[in-house]
Amino acid sequence: MKKSERVKKTTAKAGIRQENEKIILKAAESVFAEYGFRGATTSMIAEQANIPKANLHYYFPTKEALYRQVVDNIFNIWLQAADSFDDCDDPVEALSRYIEKKMDISRDNPMGSKVWANEIIQRAPVIQDYLETTLKDWTESRAVIIRRWIAQGKINPVDPQYLLYMIWSTTQHYADFNHQIETLNGGTPLSDAQYRVAKDNVIEIILTGIGAVQRRRSNLLQDNSPKDQQEKGDKA
Repeated sequence: MKKSERVKKTTAKAGIRQENEKIILKAAESVFAEYGFRGATTSMIAEQANIPKANLHYYFPTKEALYRQVVDNIFNIWLQAADSFDDCDDPVEALSRYIEKKMDISRDNPMGSKVWANEIIQRAPVIQDYLETTLKDWTESRAVIIRRWIAQGKINPVDPQYLLYMIWSTTQHYADFNHQIETLNGGTPLSDAQYRVAKDNVIEIILTGIGAVQRRRSNLLQDNSPKDQQEKGDKA
């Protein structure tokens, strides 16, 4: 077999594996969200994925391995949503983008959020080590940025952890309690327009609560004051 043919064959196999894992993980999210780790079985997940149970175990040898991959996936999606903390030093823009992405994730991937919520409600019997390491380290890294914003006078002096808890609980509410929201919305999911209003309201309430908008406006006015402009001219 020629090298080019071997490469094509290997690429094709990798593509098939990736697609099969995607199908299994999607099914696993749904089953774990409904039954939790203890109540779910690999037989139930295989049936949901419409594949033989043996095929599922070929990709994920144990239920715990599959469960941890589901949890890892949703956590990584949430991590990516927080990239705005790293590439923007304006809390208004950074937090607006973060909240909006978290709200979008809740709408597009509610099952993953429900798996996480169920695990935490059960006191994290499977992923406690994850909470004590990965989540703790990540939370502290965000807290450092929030403390810098406070020191720079960009937001009110709030506790960074409590701010993060509020953002998480509010945005994930739209995934974990989507049935309640649909019920109160006349039995139908929020429309695109309604969801846009929801996102705008959450962003405005949180940013106003920490004084981010007011402080940015005040800082801009101060930067553009005649005295400040004169001082800048003198330095130049």
